[in-house]
Amino acid sequence: MAAVWLVGCATGGNYPPAPSIAATPDYNYIVGPGDNLNIIVWRNPELSMSVPVRPDGKLATPLVDELVVQGKTSTEIARDVEKALSKLVRDPVVTVIVTGFIGPYSEQIRVVGEAAKPQALPYKQKMTLLDVMIAVGGLTDFADGNGASITRAAEGDKRYSVRLKDLIKRGDISANVEMKPGDVLIIPQGWF
Repeated sequence: MAAVWLVGCATGGNYPPAPSIAATPDYNYIVGPGDNLNIIVWRNPELSMSVPVRPDGKLATPLVDELVVQGKTSTEIARDVEKALSKLVRDPVVTVIVTGFIGPYSEQIRVVGEAAKPQALPYKQKMTLLDVMIAVGGLTDFADGNGASITRAAEGDKRYSVRLKDLIKRGDISANVEMKPGDVLIIPQGWF
């Protein structure tokens, strides 16, 4: 019986603690399916419009068919639209503004397990564990909050332990850590 108790208590200590700072200063938002783009063509209001990125990562506008935008920044997309329009419009100047943020699947933060509302969240620069927990509504009554871990895709699926119970239930702000694009937060069920 004592061995079972020790195994149950040791689940959170299998991984090193997550580093408190993880964001990179040179992060650029990458467009993904479901994002909404506002395309502005200077001096051509009939070509300017707001369009969603389709599930296949492409978009279509007047005079521009089947343009792949997934995985690109808004500036890269603007240059691609300019190149496509230059065949029909003299010296097009295009600005692309992302107005609805979902991002590519590879950059979304996923929360699985004993969260009140497990889900995928769009990544935002300087997003913290506390931000994620607020978005998913906290922990269930059965969660082993201090046994939770983050799997970090950006570091070859390296796992880190996090102390959700200390952060949420005890208000220990030292347990708050920054998230990275593609992180998966795993919240196990507690044994007792």
